[in-house]
Amino acid sequence: MKKKDGWFHIALRWKGSVLPEVLPRSLMCGLFGIFIYILYLYQVKVSLPVLGVIIPNIVLGLLLVFRTNTAYERFWEGRKAWGILVNTSRNLSRQIIVAIVEKEPSDRLAKIAAVKLLPAFAIALKLHLRAEPINAELEANLSVKQFEHLKTMHHPPLEIAFWISSYLQDQSIQEKLDRYQLNDMIQLLHQMVDVIGICERILRTPIPLAYSIHLKQLLMIYSLSLPFQMVDQLQWMTGPIVALISFTLLGIEEIGIQIEDPFGHDANDLPLDNICNTMMRNIEDLLMVSCNKFDP
Repeated sequence: MKKKDGWFHIALRWKGSVLPEVLPRSLMCGLFGIFIYILYLYQVKVSLPVLGVIIPNIVLGLLLVFRTNTAYERFWEGRKAWGILVNTSRNLSRQIIVAIVEKEPSDRLAKIAAVKLLPAFAIALKLHLRAEPINAELEANLSVKQFEHLKTMHHPPLEIAFWISSYLQDQSIQEKLDRYQLNDMIQLLHQMVDVIGICERILRTPIPLAYSIHLKQLLMIYSLSLPFQMVDQLQWMTGPIVALISFTLLGIEEIGIQIEDPFGHDANDLPLDNICNTMMRNIEDLLMVSCNKFDP
């Protein structure tokens, strides 16, 4: 069992944090604070506490909370969609293995090939969402002909769904599957196709650009106005305190940016590779159990 990381270990982690993106901006704000302090030392009238009312803290806070909540909602909806895909593939693979009658030895091979299309569907969807071409990840679950054909398709997961549907219809025509079982399986396949739509909606509906621009502008104005508000009281501490406050606010915004598109390769994106590998193991276990079901 993997040991959980300690509190301090997590707090001091670099990988997976927003430090690489936020630190340069925070340091820039801190340096600007030092510059204002130097001007203050030379008796330049830079102390302007009145700037504190330009952007009230509560307004900026509410905007940041809304931004983060909106991004996390997209992240969580993506995770729920992939959870549905995992559960649906388990149910559909189980029904295919158990319900479809094997009249000839070739029927067993066709059934295995059909069940392997389920994790192939997930892998193809992952690549589709990441705008990546069909690669060797899919080879183990497809025939050579299917693999080559999939390379020419604009929407590989939808093509795989068509293959699964075609297989189920053929089994029904050959009376290896009754119409009620067929209907149940088709409904499960519909749920898998619905997951494509959910993920594509998240991917192709970004946070409105005007909102993102306006929030960045407010953050910049607020961070650069801090030294004028603080220099009279904080003196030489103006730079470090401004950097710290800017780091906090910019970090919250950056978290929202990183999780609003949850299907990529970033450390804070959904672990789609692990989810696909889990589906592969589930299918392999089911096939192994079905092969040994008559053993004592």
